Order: sequence, then structure tokens, then C-alpha cells
Amino acid sequence: MAMQFPSEDEGGEMSDINVTPLVDVMLVLLVVFIVTAPLLTQVVKVKLPKTEQTEPTPDKHVAILAVTASGEAMLDDKPIPLPSLETELKSLQQRDPDISIQLQADKAAVFESVAKVMASAQRSGVGKLSFVTVEQ
Repeated sequence: MAMQFPSEDEGGEMSDINVTPLVDVMLVLLVVFIVTAPLLTQVVKVKLPKTEQTEPTPDKHVAILAVTASGEAMLDDKPIPLPSLETELKSLQQRDPDISIQLQADKAAVFESVAKVMASAQRSGVGKLSFVTVEQ
């Protein structure tokens, strides 16, 4: 037996969903996402604001971690090689769990050095890290 389709003279209604508009909308959205995705991954250049100097609250649980212009890390005025910085910070954290690290970075320091010091501080479990700036 052959498949029978309703003819126009029978007056039968088709109850199928027309998916063509849905496909059209989805293709338009796909094109929009393809066009805008590369724009979202570009780096945006910003000028960072200068801050006013504030007096830190005196705290006996403070250690100063500095990054010099040459990229050397110094912990409380003594030079620390970058590979051993994480262990030094862990030992500080074990001796005093409430310790707060103040990060001072020379403005001529390469950002890569500062990022490595910050990553070492994070891996060592430092919970309180603050940045120290000066008034200009």
C-alpha cells in the first residue's frame, strides 16, 4: 500500500512543526557568536589610577615581601631565591597563622617577576596579601 498525503481538496490540516524559522534564527545566532568571540579575547589597554597614601594599621603580624627592579625577591630585607620563596612563606605561615604579607614591588620591576612572587605566595597558603604603594 502506498503512502497517502492529504490533498488540498480534502481540507486536512498539517500538524507538523515548521522548523525553518528556528533553523534560520539559530544560524544567525551562530554567525553573531562567531563574529563577536574574537573581539572578546583581545587585550584592553587601561591606565591604572594612582592612589592616595594611606597609613596602614600597625600590626605585629606583618612581613614585608619586596620585588626589586632586577626581579629579586626579598623577605624582610633579606634576599630569597625564587625557588625557595614558597617554603619560606610556608614556614612563616606555620609560625604565625595570622601573618599578613605586604607586597612591595619596584615600579621598574618586570610584571613577570611580580606574578611569580604572587603565585608563590598563593601556593604557600598566604591568606592575607596586600599591596603597598606610595603617594605620587
